[in-house]
Amino acid sequence: MAVELAQDGPRTWGDLLAGGRLPRFALICLGVWLNAADSLVTSTIMPSVGRELGGLSYFSWATAGYLVGAILAGASAGRLSEIFGLRRATTLAGLVMVAGCLMSAAAPDVGVFLAGRLIQGLGSGWISGFAMVAIALLFPERHLARVFASVSGVWGIATLIGPLIGGVFAIGGHWREVFWFFAIQSLAFSAAAPVLLRGAARAVGGPGIPWRQLGALGLGVGAVALADLMRSPALAAGFIVLGVALLGLLLWIDARAGVRLLPHRAGDLSTVCGSGYAAMFLLTAASMGFAIYIPPIMQTLAGMSPLWAGYLIGAESLAWTLAAFQVANAAGAWDARWVRIGALSVPASLILLSWATPAVSILWIALGGALLGAAFGWSWSLMSRRLLAALADEDRAIGSSAITAVRQTGAAVGAAISGAAANLAGFSNGLTQASARGSALWVFASVIPLGLAGVWAAFRLTGRAERA
Repeated sequence: MAVELAQDGPRTWGDLLAGGRLPRFALICLGVWLNAADSLVTSTIMPSVGRELGGLSYFSWATAGYLVGAILAGASAGRLSEIFGLRRATTLAGLVMVAGCLMSAAAPDVGVFLAGRLIQGLGSGWISGFAMVAIALLFPERHLARVFASVSGVWGIATLIGPLIGGVFAIGGHWREVFWFFAIQSLAFSAAAPVLLRGAARAVGGPGIPWRQLGALGLGVGAVALADLMRSPALAAGFIVLGVALLGLLLWIDARAGVRLLPHRAGDLSTVCGSGYAAMFLLTAASMGFAIYIPPIMQTLAGMSPLWAGYLIGAESLAWTLAAFQVANAAGAWDARWVRIGALSVPASLILLSWATPAVSILWIALGGALLGAAFGWSWSLMSRRLLAALADEDRAIGSSAITAVRQTGAAVGAAISGAAANLAGFSNGLTQASARGSALWVFASVIPLGLAGVWAAFRLTGRAERA
């Protein structure tokens, strides 16, 4: 089924779900849910995992390792959909996710658990990447705003329900059952994909897989993740700088490669493509500390149960979902205004959380989380729509799947930076009042510069950036 670019026709939810698109839309939402919820579910179960398997210093690696796999998979999803076809590739992605979930569920030690998380990341990264390709290939451009608003809404719901699911299972000491739960959903996704994606044509694009770029990407994210384990601030900063340099090398290699990982001029901040990816990367990186560290910090400082800590995370997701649907029909000048309002809200929320979390001010923490969630609800779908509209036809598959890969790269980098800040504040030595309070400040303060840089990129995206 070829890309539909027609602008005519009704721009309504009824028309969006007509013409056989409803089942495919549901499959895409399920894929996004699996990727988003599974990436966040560990935030409330990791204290239980740490007590049973050990490895508290690897706390953020349950998220960062998952994201490394998801990044490599998501970055290659566009090319794999061209080589194998969307239907076959999506089916196999679901089975990889099942295998990773089973490994984590049966893990006898923290090493096997983290390996399972890595494989889960691979499966979910392919699932989410292929979902983005499906959006680009199977939906008319007139419906993209609503589709991306729905995707953003699913992410918001997952931000709420993922930690809550973990909290429910953690209270009963049944954290392993979380992964059985996701294994069943992934198996259902894999079974439905061959039926619902029947007739989807392969995307137009070049042959081959960009192995050099994927290697640079893996090394870059891995270097940043290693900063999390350093006890010396200088070494931690050195690994972060090395990782960022390797990600810059990736852009340099890709711009000169015969088989590209990213669209043309993806590293050029004067373009819609370059500034859009930069804004997504930086704003996502700045936001990761909240979902990962608020549950264990509040369990320590405020005596919250895993379930109630999960409810606190829910403030972010509820605001995200409501804001995403609020801007679903934004057009004209308000399209750019909402992107800028959303971007500005990220550093504002980080400043608020840097004060409220060490003070254990529950109301202000909830408000800070809500502002952080609303920031992405207001901006994400509109940034994605601008970026997709700027892509040439030959870049549509890799450009759409790269949205997920860029987001997850930012999430992995942000998780690692927040993790390094927390460990340097004493988090890795054990959850005490002192270590939790020190971490409560630095997991947010350390990423405020990333949020400010993301605001700058978002303003470029909505300003004078060139189309290609």
